[in-house]
Amino acid sequence: MTDRLLARGIIVLILAACAVSLRPFHLDPLPAILLSLGIAAGALLAESRLQQLSLPRLAGGILGLLAAALLALVLKQSWPEPANTVAFVQVACLLLLPGLGSVLGAAKLDRLPVPAERTASESGANILDTSVIIDGRIADILETGFLDGPILIPRFVLRELQAIADSPDSLKRNRGRRGLDILQRLQKHAHLKIRILDQDFPHLREVDSKLIELARGNKARIVTNDFNLNKVAQLQGVAVLNINELANAMRPVVLPGEIMRVFIIKEGKEQNQGIAYLDDGTMIVVEQARRMILKTIEVAVTSVLQTTAGKMIFARFDDRLHAVHEPRAATRDTPNPAPL
Repeated sequence: MTDRLLARGIIVLILAACAVSLRPFHLDPLPAILLSLGIAAGALLAESRLQQLSLPRLAGGILGLLAAALLALVLKQSWPEPANTVAFVQVACLLLLPGLGSVLGAAKLDRLPVPAERTASESGANILDTSVIIDGRIADILETGFLDGPILIPRFVLRELQAIADSPDSLKRNRGRRGLDILQRLQKHAHLKIRILDQDFPHLREVDSKLIELARGNKARIVTNDFNLNKVAQLQGVAVLNINELANAMRPVVLPGEIMRVFIIKEGKEQNQGIAYLDDGTMIVVEQARRMILKTIEVAVTSVLQTTAGKMIFARFDDRLHAVHEPRAATRDTPNPAPL
């Protein structure tokens, strides 16, 4: 970053010195310096915009650069201005035309017909965010082959993972190292097309904002389990695959009136409530089961509530209708009945 700022400063100084020395348009030194600073600001703005372009679009920028260079050559031969003004225009073109020509060419490339294979590879790509890598379930999903298309991992996501893995907090450090282990696991599968993207957006601070811009520029989808990123991306028209929503959709369907066998772990918030969990983590709130803590009982489902955090099942226990299965530890000392 320091070298880049130094190079930009040198360019601005050279342009200002040329303006004072050549005095284009017969300007005094101070207006000439202001003109050069304005041109430099325009060049830096064009450079910041160019950094958002993907590599395929930059290829089209070359065509725009050639067209802009030919235009500058025609102006040089036909413009009746003094030699110092022409020299200043040449310096300005040297700084500006590469950026402006690339923007022009990239804009025109979107209107050109492209092979169907390239379009499919861009529109079907999946960008992994930091949270879904640390979560780890994405590895199982990719290994099953249910998610097709190339897997794109931005370089700034890798930097965030590395920062988490180097955190002094042991919990964050373990989460970061888990994410790096998941990436190594994915790279070992030959059938997965995993690519590291060097494209970055220095003008954006938040990683979520960078992911949205990257997905929009590459016509890709964001794979995440972050609720906030999911909502913000959808508001901006970016496709999102949320693995939490996938997990909720894959949970078994439970209908009211169905009988379930559950293990009551703890008491609920309301009176006479007991709490149980399914194997996938779904919470079951059981009425009239507070006295059945640490027992396996049969309950009748009364309703199912789908929330953004997942699914909740409400049930009711009636010892007159449903069986109670005592834990083995409670019946270990019960003597066996005598043989007949």
